Amino acid sequence: MTDADLMKQVNRRFVTGVTAVTARDGELPRGLAVNAFASISLDPPTVMVAVQHTSSTHECLFRAEHLAINILSTDQLDVVTRFATKSDDKFAGLEWRPGPHGSPLLGRSAAAMEVRILERLQASTHTVFMCRVVHAEVTDLHPMVYSAGKFFDGGNLAALS
Repeated sequence: MTDADLMKQVNRRFVTGVTAVTARDGELPRGLAVNAFASISLDPPTVMVAVQHTSSTHECLFRAEHLAINILSTDQLDVVTRFATKSDDKFAGLEWRPGPHGSPLLGRSAAAMEVRILERLQASTHTVFMCRVVHAEVTDLHPMVYSAGKFFDGGNLAALS
């Protein structure tokens, strides 16, 4: 069995995107920062996101039919910082609008999609939400990326030829 400290070191070598996963809990918008996101298929457009069971947003997401995945931009360091906390009102003063199915789409995002949850798979400490994309939009803003405990500008990465 690999210990947690070694796994933290391994994971710090991986570069990942940064998302805010959002949903409506009745009329209340809820959300959290997530880097466990991946595209599964383009046809049909399918994505997955994993959320820890202990997250204060988990139950809201688990009950939801739709959720939004906001791919955060370099202009949203304030958003990722806020959504990484357990704050009761992460949306206070934040620019957002409901997507076609009501999920919160965050202003200033590099891209956003609203998805319909197809499956909720239990994976140890997390739920993996398998989702079909029902709405997507993209901006010209650079995406934020995360590695080794730091955030970077995903639009200024050096190409390897």
